[in-house]
Amino acid sequence: MSGDSNNVSEFEAALQSSLGAEDIRVGDVIEGTIVAVHGDVALVDVSGKSEAVLERAELEDLGTGDPVEVVVVSTGDEVKVSRQLAIERRLKERLREAVAKGDPVEGKVVGRRKGGFDVTIAGVRGFCPMSHIDDVRSEDLDRHLGEAYRFKVLEYDPDNRKLVVSRAELLREEKEKLRAEAWERLTEGAVVSGVVRSLTDFGAFVDLGGVDGLVHISELSHRRFGHPREVVDLGQSVEVKVLELDRAKERISLSIKALEQNPWDGVEERYPVRGRFEGTIVRKTNFGAFIELEPGLDGLLHISQLPLGTELDSPELEVGETILGWVRELDVEQQRIGLTLRQIPDHDPWERIEMRYQEGQVIEGVVEKGADFGVFVELEPGVSALVPASELGLDRDTDPRDAHAPGSKLAAKILSIDPGRHRISLSVKAFKRDQERQEYLQHMDKGAGAGPSMTGFGQQLMDALGKKDS
Repeated sequence: MSGDSNNVSEFEAALQSSLGAEDIRVGDVIEGTIVAVHGDVALVDVSGKSEAVLERAELEDLGTGDPVEVVVVSTGDEVKVSRQLAIERRLKERLREAVAKGDPVEGKVVGRRKGGFDVTIAGVRGFCPMSHIDDVRSEDLDRHLGEAYRFKVLEYDPDNRKLVVSRAELLREEKEKLRAEAWERLTEGAVVSGVVRSLTDFGAFVDLGGVDGLVHISELSHRRFGHPREVVDLGQSVEVKVLELDRAKERISLSIKALEQNPWDGVEERYPVRGRFEGTIVRKTNFGAFIELEPGLDGLLHISQLPLGTELDSPELEVGETILGWVRELDVEQQRIGLTLRQIPDHDPWERIEMRYQEGQVIEGVVEKGADFGVFVELEPGVSALVPASELGLDRDTDPRDAHAPGSKLAAKILSIDPGRHRISLSVKAFKRDQERQEYLQHMDKGAGAGPSMTGFGQQLMDALGKKDS
C-alpha cells in the first residue's frame, strides 16, 4: 500500500508541475510574455508551460517578447486573458489609494447631463456637479467636454458604483496654497514676473502666481496714455516692482513705471534753458498747449509765449502738429518745463539792462497781450514791459485788450526800471504829452520868426504844459 501511495504523490506533483507554480483561476492578475501574434490574437506565456489567448486589439504598442500584465477571464481547454481589465484593475487600486490618502486623481470629462458632468477616472464612471467643474462662473459650460482635468474625490463607493468628484475644490485648495506661498515670497521693493489678468479704468491686475496685485494707472508708464489697454494687454507677461504689501487687507501695490527709464533723469542736459526743442502738441487748454518732448516728458507752451499775432487756435497749433521752439524755464524738482515759440537770446537779456534803457527814454515795442490792468509790450527777445491801464490814456470804460491787439506796435515813455525784479513800466500818456509839447514848441518857433511875441494865453498854456511834464 505504501508503494501505491508514493506513486500517486509523484503523479500529482508531475500534474501540478505541468500547470505551473499554481493553478490559474478566473480573475487572477498574472505577468506574462507575448510569444507569438497570429491573426486577431496573440499568445501569452503565463506560466512558463502554459499559453493564453489575448485579443490582438489590446496589444496597442506591444509586440513579441514584450512583458504584459493580464487578467484571466476564462479557463478550460483554452485560457483567455485581458490586458485592458488588468489596466483598469490597477487604476481602480490607485483610485482607492488616492481616496484613502486624499490625493487628486486624473480624469476626463466625457459628457454633460442635468446638474453636472460625466467623467471617467481610472476606468470608473463618475459625476462632477455643475458647481464643481470650475472655481469661476462661466456661461460656456460645453468648453469642458473632452478636457482632461485633475479632480478631488468627494465620495467613492465601489460596491454601489458611486464616484463624485470636484475640480473646483481642488482648484481652490491649490490657489490657497499658492496664495500662502506668494505672500511668503513677496517683499516690498522686489521685482517679480506676472501676467496681466484684467484691465480696468483705474489700472491693471497682475497675477503673481497665486495672488493678484494692482498696477494703478499712475504706475503703468511715464508716457501719456488714456486707458491701461494702451500700455498692456490681457495675458501679457510683465515685470513689476512691489511698492507696498498690506497683508491685513490682502492688497499688493505694483509698478511697471518704476522699472522704466525716468525721462526726467538728465533732462537738464537734453533740454537746457534757452536750448532748442522739437515736440508734438498733445493737449490744449485755455491757457496754452502741452507739448510732448519725448514719451513721458511734456512741456507747457503758455499763450503768452506764442509768436506775436498768433492765436492758440491757429492751424499750425492743432493737436498732433510738430513745432519747434526754445526752452524758456526748467524746474526739475517740480517737474515743469516752460516752452516758448519766441526766440530767446543766448545770454541773459536783463544783464546790464540800464545800458540800453533809461527812465524818460521813448521806445517802440510790440504788444504781447492785454489784460484788464494793462498791456504787456515786448521791447526785445526776453525783455517785456508793462503799460498800466492808467498810463494808456484810454477812456475809463475801454478795455485795454480791445484797444491794443497782440502784434501791434506801441510807442511809450519809460517811467521806471527795476533790473532785480525784471520789471519795466511804460506810459503812453507821458509819451503823448511830450509829443504834444514838442509839436507846440515847434509851432511856436515857427510863429516867433514871422509874427508878434507870445500872447498871454500862449504863455499860460506853456506854463500848464510845463507843470504837467514835471
